[in-house]
Amino acid sequence: MTHRVTIIPGDGIGPEVTAATRSVLDAAQGDIEWVDAVAGADALQTHGSLLPDSALDAIRECRVAIKGPIATPVGTGFRSVNVALRQELDLFAAVRPARALPGVPIRHPETNLVVVRENTEDLYQGIEFERGSPEAAALREKLHTLAGFEVREDAGITLKPISVAGARRIVRFAFEYARANGRHKVTLGHKSNVMRYSDGLFLKTFLETAEDPVVRGDIGFEDIQIDHLSMSLAWEPEAFDVLVLPNLYGDILSDLCAGLVGGLGLIPGANIGWEYAVFEPVHGSAPDIADLGLANPIAMILSGAMMLHHLRERAAAERVERAVDAVLAAGIVRTPDLGGTSSTDEVGRAIAEATAA
Repeated sequence: MTHRVTIIPGDGIGPEVTAATRSVLDAAQGDIEWVDAVAGADALQTHGSLLPDSALDAIRECRVAIKGPIATPVGTGFRSVNVALRQELDLFAAVRPARALPGVPIRHPETNLVVVRENTEDLYQGIEFERGSPEAAALREKLHTLAGFEVREDAGITLKPISVAGARRIVRFAFEYARANGRHKVTLGHKSNVMRYSDGLFLKTFLETAEDPVVRGDIGFEDIQIDHLSMSLAWEPEAFDVLVLPNLYGDILSDLCAGLVGGLGLIPGANIGWEYAVFEPVHGSAPDIADLGLANPIAMILSGAMMLHHLRERAAAERVERAVDAVLAAGIVRTPDLGGTSSTDEVGRAIAEATAA
């Protein structure tokens, strides 16, 4: 079966790691027909938008996409492309595996966990009020009238909505993911002792959902305060399996988990909804090393393997994963972030050759 997949190179190092990934996925023989689209800086120049309608239309048509990292200009008022994609396509689950890889020296070689991050609510929903704006003043007045809260006049304000519906679907997704992938435990991270009506609602919904034997199956579950969870991850990451987290915590802790296994250059990612799925590396666009051939393509290549699993091309996905492990284990071809001198293209070609072998 031929799978039509939208491919978006992105910004900075994006085109380099995307080209390497495309060569590896072609070598995996997953029978993919690529549909090219643009988003990010190039799209802003050619289409007048960081996320043009043509890119969204392509993803909706194919239902699956893989993209390189995309930068959002800081302080310009532009909406994050990643946030916009998640909200436009209702990609409510971010899935970020972190496993120890062969040939990469780390402190906790038994680490093999997955962060499942709620992707559409929480502080990242984008409900913000600028300091000094009439809207911020009106909100401050309303908060004072409703509950006596005093917010300083020079404060910027960001709201943190967490709904039962949003929490329930990410919790169900986490348990379904655990069952489908041979995992054994789901851990919820929260700060419900301080944020009783947002994190508290997330925790309550988690516990209620986890009590449903149809949802839970034979998967164990627990909840941990986010500060305790952060310490425990640094101390004993092998004690965890699947973490389910609200949006902001998931963003932060997935980077912590990346550090546990060798860095962002090794961490794949997926943004998944009921209808669409977009796969991408967790790292940013790294404009300081763009076009220098220094970028590690493995995170995006492993994102491609996740995409192949999603497309039910299991044999092709496993060929890619074995090839990545083999190249890393050999220790000959690796980018500077892993102590080597190989270029992005050289690493991509080595993994593509191992995939095709």
